[in-house]
Amino acid sequence: MAEGISQAASWPNNIKNYVEELRKEMRMVTWPSWKQVRATTAVVIAATFAFAAYFFIIDGIIVRMINKLFEIFAPK
Repeated sequence: MAEGISQAASWPNNIKNYVEELRKEMRMVTWPSWKQVRATTAVVIAATFAFAAYFFIIDGIIVRMINKLFEIFAPK
C-alpha cells in the first residue's frame, strides 16, 4: 500500500519531467518549410485521388465479374 501512495505522490514530478524532456526534444526538431508542407500535402491529395480512382475501377470490374458468375450459375 505504501508503494502505491509513493507512486501516486511522484506522478506530478514525473509529468513535469516528461514535459521538460518533450520541450527539449521539440526544440531539436527540424521543421519543414511552408513550401515543403504545401508540396507534400499536394502529393498526398493527388495520391489519395489516384488510389480512389484505381479502387473504383477495380471494384467495378470485380462487381461485373461476380454478377456474370451469378448469371451463369443461377438456376433458370
